[in-house]
Order: sequence, then structure tokens, then C-alpha cells
Amino acid sequence: MTFDQLATSILDGLPATEDDALSVLRAHDDELLDLVAAAGRLRREHFGNTVKVNYLVNLKSGLCPENCNYCSQALGSAADILKYKWLNTDEALEQATAGLKGGATRVCMVSSGRGPTNKDVDRVADMVGTIKSEHPDVEICACLGLLKDGQAERLREAGVDAYNHNINTAESHHDQIVQTHTYADRVDTVEKAKTAGLSPCSGLIAGLGETDEQLVEALFALRDLDSDSIPINFLMPFDGTPYENTWELSPMRCLKILAMARFVCPDKEIRIAAGREMHLRSMQGLALQVANSIFLGDYLTSEGQAAEADLEMIRDNGFTVLGAAPQADQPAQAHDPAKRRRGAGTALAPNA
Repeated sequence: MTFDQLATSILDGLPATEDDALSVLRAHDDELLDLVAAAGRLRREHFGNTVKVNYLVNLKSGLCPENCNYCSQALGSAADILKYKWLNTDEALEQATAGLKGGATRVCMVSSGRGPTNKDVDRVADMVGTIKSEHPDVEICACLGLLKDGQAERLREAGVDAYNHNINTAESHHDQIVQTHTYADRVDTVEKAKTAGLSPCSGLIAGLGETDEQLVEALFALRDLDSDSIPINFLMPFDGTPYENTWELSPMRCLKILAMARFVCPDKEIRIAAGREMHLRSMQGLALQVANSIFLGDYLTSEGQAAEADLEMIRDNGFTVLGAAPQADQPAQAHDPAKRRRGAGTALAPNA
């Protein structure tokens, strides 16, 4: 079966199998454009030409007691990152407002740590109330770690719309990347969020030494969890972490992973998350033919490309920002090209 035939089969209501997913992941590089075109049919069927723009606010950075080997904030990490305690409500509002002015419709409020205390949940609830009073239409996703009984309900009452807790990898690979909590702990938190009426947001990190089969296993676990939003992160190997010299990904590999996610979860939000600039590089625009969501600007502990460059990439590739007001065509602005002052006819080295 060709990838186009697979897309037709999925559109007809027949879900992708694990063998289908493996065939997508193992597609020959010569088949890449055919693969993207087929996955793009599913993307357009469910999301048209829109891109959902999300913005991260890191409420508390670093100093985490968990030993997630990939994380710059984890116990034992020597990564040179910002470390600070909780932002106050005014600071959280300022950061959220910046993202919303930049074009985001969802603000993701994140804190480091194993999980929140009840006092932490109340703190975040106060932030959410303030942000929603200023921006009534904003979607808010909280990501505070492992939840205890009753905490998801408190967040829902405060106005939180979604809860993010990534499974990160396949259950069969989980103990290789973290030992201070279990895969079951993570699934339990996603289930708590769902039971409380929060939209479940859960995804994975690619490039952690997992096999093709384990990537497929993780995607099918996310399908079984019925995650509404699936962030696909690509490992950022921070110096000072156990994965600091791990480079397993190429732009084509990342595109195939995103396409596999689209085939397995055709009607779910597939978000290109951390590492897209580092690993997709010049193929970020092509990846939007498959995925329908991105983070705007910076991540938790690393910088992303300029927010305006993100929005320009969306426009240049024929997409519109979900929830943005229609804009009239703007006349082309005069722009004098940069004059060559190097290479032939000069004493400076050429641009080569």
C-alpha cells in the first residue's frame, strides 16, 4: 500500500496499524515528499490550513528533585540554565500577555518539580484567574508535574482548560531515562486530568536512544490515552546532562516521526515542540504540512527562533494562525538589498 492509499484508508475510518506506523518511520528518503503529501491530506481534513500557536511561561525553573536524564532542570544536571523560584502573579501575567500579543491563543504554564503542593496549586489558580480576567478568551494549559487527588479538580475550577504531562517515551524504555518515578505515575496523572474534565495534553521526546518499535509503542500509547494534544519534542542534548553528546536525529528523521504521529492520530493536535529549530532546521516549514501546532518563541530553558520568524514561517508556507483576525493583504514594502562588500573586487573573503 502506498502512503496515499494509507491516508485514504484512514480517512475512510480504518485506523493505522503498528506495521503501518513502522512503514512510515522507515520510509526511504526518496519517498519523503510523497509521505508528507499523504500525511498532509489528513492534516487538512481535520485542521485546514490553520496553525495553533502556543506560548510557554516557565513559572519555576531548575532545582528539580527528579533525575530525568534528558532534562536540563533535573537532579544532577550541570547545565548552565536560569534557576529561579516561583514567579508572582503579576510576573506571570506579564509573560502570558507577551505571548498573547505575539499571536498565541494558548498559554502553557509550567513549573519544575516532581509535582505541586496544594499551596502551589492555589498559587497557580490565582495566576489563572488574573490572566483570564485580563484575557478572557485565552486557553490555559498547566504543566506542574505529578498530580495528587483533588488537584486537577482545583485547577479546573480555577479556569485551567488543559493539563500537560508527557509520557516522554515508551513504557519499555522509560526506566532507561528516569528512575525517580514510573511510567505508571505519568499515566496516572494524565488520567487524573481527564477525569477532572481537563483536556489531556501528552506527548513524547524523540532521540533518547529508543528503537523504531519503541517510538511506535509510545505513539499508540498516546492514542490509547486519547491525548487531545500531542507535543513531539526532539531531544536537545544540553551540556551537563547525561545526554549531552547524543545526536540521533536528522531533519528527515524528524519529518518521518511527525508524519507517523499524524497517521496514528489523524484528528489530534500534533505540535512541533522543543528542538524543532535544532533538528528540523530548514525543513520547519515543510513540517507544518504535517503538524498543526507550534510553540512561539522560547522554550523552558532554551531559546527558540525569533517569534516574528515563527509567524513569518507560518505565513510564508500558506497557513494562518488559528484564532487570529483576518488581515488585509499588505503592500510589499520597499527593501534595498544588502550590497555585496566581500569577495571578488574586494580584499575580504567571499561568502562561500
